[in-house]
Amino acid sequence: QVQLVESGGGLVQAGGSLRLSCAASGRTFSSYSMGWFRQAPGKEREFVAAISWSGAYTSYTDSVKDRFTISRDNAKNTVYLQMTSLKPEDTAVYYCAQQRYIKILPRRSEYEYDYWGQGTQVTVSS
Repeated sequence: QVQLVESGGGLVQAGGSLRLSCAASGRTFSSYSMGWFRQAPGKEREFVAAISWSGAYTSYTDSVKDRFTISRDNAKNTVYLQMTSLKPEDTAVYYCAQQRYIKILPRRSEYEYDYWGQGTQVTVSS
């Protein structure tokens, strides 16, 4: 059974930084692309960033490009989301997810992902 456990969320002022981590277990981490999604109150869950199994390819939603960086450490079975220049509109619950099939390039649709973490709250105050 796959488990994804996020950590690193919290309260930060606008312009600040946070680094989210997602520790994975249960299947060969280095074979799967990973993604980060977020859900703000009253809104649907949306794609934030994704990274290929090797880390060679990344994808970002436009609103976080140049501010967020996704990375992974396959030796630690962990994916990260470094968030800088945070804005109040980044406030959301952030989820990591693992893609359904091995060695598929990063995808933006949540339907491409079959395992999800429990989420970590990020709150950005103005």
